[in-house]
Amino acid sequence: MPTELTPKEIVAELDKHIVGQAAAKRAVAVAIRNRWRRAQLPPDLRKDVMPKNIIMIGPTGVGKTEIARRLASLMGAPFIKVEATKYTEVGYHGRDVDSMIRDLVEVAAGMVRSEQRKLVETKAQDRVNDRLLDLLMPSRCDIDDSSAEAATQRRAPERMRARLVSGELDDKLVELSVEQKSVPVHVFSGMGLDQMDQDFQSIFEKLIPRQAQVRQVPIREARQILLEQETDALIDKQVVAEKAIELAENHGIIFLDEVDKLCGPTASHGPDVSRQGVQRDLLPIVEGTTTSTRYGPVRSDHMLFIAAGAFHVSKPADLMPEFQGRFPLRVELSDLNREDFIRILTEPQHALTKQTSELLATEGLNVSFSDSAIAAMAEIACEVNRTTQNIGARRLHTIIERVVEDISFAGSEHRPRKMQLDAKFVREKLEPLLKREDLGRFIL
Repeated sequence: MPTELTPKEIVAELDKHIVGQAAAKRAVAVAIRNRWRRAQLPPDLRKDVMPKNIIMIGPTGVGKTEIARRLASLMGAPFIKVEATKYTEVGYHGRDVDSMIRDLVEVAAGMVRSEQRKLVETKAQDRVNDRLLDLLMPSRCDIDDSSAEAATQRRAPERMRARLVSGELDDKLVELSVEQKSVPVHVFSGMGLDQMDQDFQSIFEKLIPRQAQVRQVPIREARQILLEQETDALIDKQVVAEKAIELAENHGIIFLDEVDKLCGPTASHGPDVSRQGVQRDLLPIVEGTTTSTRYGPVRSDHMLFIAAGAFHVSKPADLMPEFQGRFPLRVELSDLNREDFIRILTEPQHALTKQTSELLATEGLNVSFSDSAIAAMAEIACEVNRTTQNIGARRLHTIIERVVEDISFAGSEHRPRKMQLDAKFVREKLEPLLKREDLGRFIL
């Protein structure tokens, strides 16, 4: 089940990885907590409490996607991030919007399978040892004779089992039959299995021949193969389907990115299949509808939708009024300034400067960044964003790679082995680029 955290705890966890954007963090924290609050209500009231979907508005590189990604990892809820631009209106070449619901259920099913695997792991291990013992001693059988020789024969499998469990026989080769299943999806001209009628998909899967290949593998590898087989055999597929649907319906989160690209003038020629057409198809999905999946029908009434877009060309008001109404909460994310860049380079748990230092340390280089170097990189990143395209914190990736390019290229051969980079070093590496008018060609 998803983790139960208070809004303050959620924001505190997000603060470890994302700088600023307090309003967005508070909005998603409250939305997630409302999931838990709804679960405490009486059933007759619970079904009428709908999630308050959120739309994040802000330029690229300020943390919209990162907030959603970290939130999903933190909460342990089924989550998918989809690009609105890859969908088309129903009936045209491309993915239909209801495929996002099927994708979410697949994620939920994977989570349930992982949980079920832990429950049957001990029993599966015992069955794996039995099968490995049969491979090692194919002629072993129950012996009713009470003679001393028969007693010795009965003890032999137990001694072999002890050696097997201890790992003493891990390098011994055994013959194993491994089933391989091929899915010739390419035959359907790019149409994936998720877009087929569900009944036809089940028939198609049954018709696919299972090919068994006999392989000689060490016991170490055979144990993993057999464990997969035995675990799958022990897991109840009906339980997985029921729990996956329940998890997706009540805890699923869909992050719909690039919704600003759905805005645009009404098409004057032909159908508008990738803009307002997609908005119209999204309306019932967000409002609440039933989608057929391989696990059964799934309702989207209580799924949480988080939309995001830069809206640097269009504005939220350009979206269809009905679409806007399905996202009642609006959160604006602010531009990043010099102080924000300094914090991004130093405060997060795995800040860029820490990542760079650790990567170089793998080759015996001790490279650190002084406060002046960090301030210089933040200042240059802010200036370049102001004078060229503003790509937010993504600019820091390019800046820091330029600074350590020579050190990284030399690697273990670089001298000196220990360096502390300062502002002078940073400006020397970036100054030639800053002087050029066509800076955008060199720093993205």
